[in-house]
Amino acid sequence: MNTEGYGSLVFDCDGVVLNSNKVKTKAFYEAALPYGEGPAQALVDHHVANGGVSRYRKFEYFLNQLVPPDAIGPGLEELLDVYARKVREGLIECEADSGLFELREQTPSTSWFIVSGGDQAELREVFSEKGLDHLFDGGIYGSPDTKDEILARELRAGRIVKPALFIGDSRYDHEASVTAGLDFVFVNQWTEFAGWKSYCDEHNVDFVASLRDLV
Repeated sequence: MNTEGYGSLVFDCDGVVLNSNKVKTKAFYEAALPYGEGPAQALVDHHVANGGVSRYRKFEYFLNQLVPPDAIGPGLEELLDVYARKVREGLIECEADSGLFELREQTPSTSWFIVSGGDQAELREVFSEKGLDHLFDGGIYGSPDTKDEILARELRAGRIVKPALFIGDSRYDHEASVTAGLDFVFVNQWTEFAGWKSYCDEHNVDFVASLRDLV
């Protein structure tokens, strides 16, 4: 797929730029484990089925829908704190896509954005520590705002310039790109979306294995 001609490239983070999906899945399980293995696994299943949705919504769903009413355990803020600590440790260590810098060199006049379900402050800190923040001159954005809210805001402000391409690895990434009127390509090398191939075929979505395939 040719990235030339796009005014902006919008990247999801987990599973696209960073090999971090498993980091976050493990962190959800470990944060929820005080409620038992069953509820913790139920949260993991919910998380994987709803890739790209923020941790805030997932833990609220966990407490309201998956935890038995009489269960005793950590509240929302404590769950978020434990999750954030485990995620940050994992994100610092995980690999970035090997084609990232070459793709940046190939698109010098294109603005780059991160639009993620991850926590915005955490993303900015991690990308800075990994020496990747300068690549994303358009900005690094995440929750608590949703991807739909971020895309709508940045389009209204004229910072995301169409034609623009969203590069993601989840159903929600594709749905958000369609709502915003962006082109979309699915990256599959690290995705946790088990049915991604059938979904891409059904919706006529282009896909590549990694960012290197866009170079």
